[in-house]
Amino acid sequence: MNQGKYIFAQLTEFLPRRVFDHIVSRHDGNKKVRSFTCWNQMLCMIFGQLTARDSMRDLMLSLEAHQSKYYHLGLGASVTRTNLGKANRNRSYKIFEDFAYVMMDKARQSHYREDFEVKVDGNVYAFDSSTIDLCLSVFWWAEFRKHKGGIKLHTLYDLKTSIPTFVLITSAKVNDMNAMDYLHYESGSFYIFDRGYVDFDRLYRVNESEAWFVTRAKKNFKFRRMYSREVDKSTGVQCDQIGKLEGFYQQKDYPGKLRRIKYHDVELGRTSFL
Repeated sequence: MNQGKYIFAQLTEFLPRRVFDHIVSRHDGNKKVRSFTCWNQMLCMIFGQLTARDSMRDLMLSLEAHQSKYYHLGLGASVTRTNLGKANRNRSYKIFEDFAYVMMDKARQSHYREDFEVKVDGNVYAFDSSTIDLCLSVFWWAEFRKHKGGIKLHTLYDLKTSIPTFVLITSAKVNDMNAMDYLHYESGSFYIFDRGYVDFDRLYRVNESEAWFVTRAKKNFKFRRMYSREVDKSTGVQCDQIGKLEGFYQQKDYPGKLRRIKYHDVELGRTSFL
């Protein structure tokens, strides 16, 4: 029910303020702060995100148009470009990262799907990365190529809720496989990786965590079949094999058994090994 508040203030009321204050206290975010608190800083950045601002200058121009409404919007007594810039530069990013994961968890709990297409008991995750190009003259710290800057956004995506559960930002030069070191695997869950993440030492950690992984096999994949399972070829599955890796170093990285599936996609006319 509308109580006379601005829409932005009504939206931000859904954010758990006590949880945020607890996180700020843990990181000493408001230490020696007089007026422009971490809460005010976050609301300014949310305002910029919702209004699709492209830069801090653009954000400040938009905020200054509502200067008389700062208090009612929850932005504090005043907002200046200097205060916002210092806050973004000096305050710990962990405050907002921890709060983001709290909100992700709440969103996942409220959007859990019982009618997921695949009947599995555990959660199903997909892990992949996207390269975001940046102007090197502006973002000088984001070195990528000689005349080009960029960062990589590594995301663990919950397929049952369509909500990300983990986000990691690195330099664009970082190999995708290195991002797997930051993941914490849930027992009984399924993790889907692309071929770029085929590192048997890291994949064995998934197995050791009592979780499962699915990935496409590379062309040089050496596999020794031990036995096969029965399959229904009308489903597209051509074979279902259990075996082990061949090669000294491969067996050292992944000493356990692997399951290889050959699948033929009729629509695309393509055969893949998983």
